[in-house]
Amino acid sequence: MVRNIMNNQKNNPHDLCTWRDASSCADCTTQGLLKCRHSWADLLAFALLSFTGFLPAAIGMYQAGYGEWIVAWIGFALFFFNVWETKILCSHCPYYALEGKTLVCLANHGCLKLWKYNPAPMNRFEKVQFVFAAVILVGVPLPFLIFGGQWTMLTLTLLGMSAWIVNVQRNVCSACVNFSCPLNKVPKQTVDAYLIRNPVMLEAWLKSGYRLD
Repeated sequence: MVRNIMNNQKNNPHDLCTWRDASSCADCTTQGLLKCRHSWADLLAFALLSFTGFLPAAIGMYQAGYGEWIVAWIGFALFFFNVWETKILCSHCPYYALEGKTLVCLANHGCLKLWKYNPAPMNRFEKVQFVFAAVILVGVPLPFLIFGGQWTMLTLTLLGMSAWIVNVQRNVCSACVNFSCPLNKVPKQTVDAYLIRNPVMLEAWLKSGYRLD
């Protein structure tokens, strides 16, 4: 299904290379440096590792008698991923530029697309919002685990979240095409090369004050 979408340029109105036919990658200098093509394997790896921290947190909250707060936590997560994060973070990503009602990407796959694609980089206020919301999302279960005396689950939660952060930074953020994300680690030279291949993004970034080397 994804391959068929990628081969249909009507679904790629901004002509971003992430959604062009794979044949256009032949002369690309960033091959192997960026996760700029959709991959089910990358998505599965990201999703599975995410559960290493959140699953013990939910179990610990339930065992401590805070089951109703799990529902509230999940509700906040759904709001964050489908409404808030897609506005402040995802809408700036090349993956978001594909036509459709749901997001096709390597992390938030399937989330609603309620906003228009914005080729410009995130602004400072959006970055602050993202960090603030992420801290809430990750931090919500911790006091419940502490007050409930769920020390084993707290330890597993912290270890799982730490492993997730390390993996994401090493294997995802170091190659992610959402370059303006506060967690992004792609070298500027590689960012420049990708932007040059995508004039719509390049124009928006230059207008925001970005400078090519």
